[in-house]
Amino acid sequence: MIYLDHNATTPVDPAVAERMAWFLREHFGNPSSIYPIGRKVKELMNEARERVAGSLGVDRGEIFFTGSGTESDNFAIFGTFDAAPEKNEFVTSAIEHPAVIEAAKALEKRGVKVTYLPVDEYGTVGLDDLRSALTPKTGLVSVMHANNEIGTIQPIVEIVRIAHERDVPVHTDAVQSLGKIDVDARKLGVDFLTVSAHKIYGPKGIGALYIRRGANICPFVRGGRQERGLRAGTENTAGIVGFGEAVRVLEEKGRKERFRVEKLAETLKKGVEERIPSVRFNGHPENRVKSTLNFAFPGIEAEAILLSLATKEIYVSTGSACSEESEEVSHVLQAIGLKPEIARSSIRMSLGRSNTEEDIAVVLRELPEIIKKLRAITAFHPEG
Repeated sequence: MIYLDHNATTPVDPAVAERMAWFLREHFGNPSSIYPIGRKVKELMNEARERVAGSLGVDRGEIFFTGSGTESDNFAIFGTFDAAPEKNEFVTSAIEHPAVIEAAKALEKRGVKVTYLPVDEYGTVGLDDLRSALTPKTGLVSVMHANNEIGTIQPIVEIVRIAHERDVPVHTDAVQSLGKIDVDARKLGVDFLTVSAHKIYGPKGIGALYIRRGANICPFVRGGRQERGLRAGTENTAGIVGFGEAVRVLEEKGRKERFRVEKLAETLKKGVEERIPSVRFNGHPENRVKSTLNFAFPGIEAEAILLSLATKEIYVSTGSACSEESEEVSHVLQAIGLKPEIARSSIRMSLGRSNTEEDIAVVLRELPEIIKKLRAITAFHPEG
């Protein structure tokens, strides 16, 4: 099997699985309990919190565990507007993850005006558009750090500077950034930042939200006093411990592993462009997460490519796993100006730790033949 869909999810690292199995065998206490078996679980949770905080350059007390990256996005958005009901405008980008887009639609139903910032052909938000969108009624700006479909990295530092000049808080979804590029919430200057364990070889069902100390936000889930009263409900203790271990492994493997994967991705990108005629690369040529590759193969439906590759046990996707079952054209590819027929011919290949040079060689042997055969069926002529 050749797995090229690491942006959708990653396999759990063996060290993470072992740590979680040990925890589940040895520690069952409720961390809200004051007796020793509960306090021990609390201690292990805080160790994990410390690791996640350290990976983002923030304090332990600024990390709040949630059930997913999606929940963290919703927490930041709804929590901010609930805390400042006098604000009724929200600014985001046209290429956000569905977790933000759907939250924006829900805000619109509540009477909040939502501005979807356009992007250029590479998927980059225009700073002048941001300036024009901000008003005294703007309650929050939410722009993702790196796009999940095309990998483009947004100018978050500049976005924060512009927003903060108007006293507007900023949230960024960094789910696709952690482990792939440097993520330092302090240096970015954001008020809220989202991450998720299953994108960094940790378990599913556990995310985290960085909340800058002093930021104005209301509880998202109400009930007990877990997560300092902002996210009630007995914590997913095993998931939290797994998240912490995933971050530890990430730190251990460090930049060396990241650069190895980026080199493989560059070899794959160059090989596809050299071996297949009339291929279009979607995304920024340089300012992007290098392990994310998005190609359009005009004349072929992406689903046909996916199914053909799957017969070879090569697994890729058409974009966000959270909207994969939808028949709609990718909103991200539409936003960068692709015609629907080109967008529908686009696939995403996202590389990770499990990939090898042999994997890339196999893909570069199989994919050109698949594209050639599928184009022959559709009578596609690359030269017009």
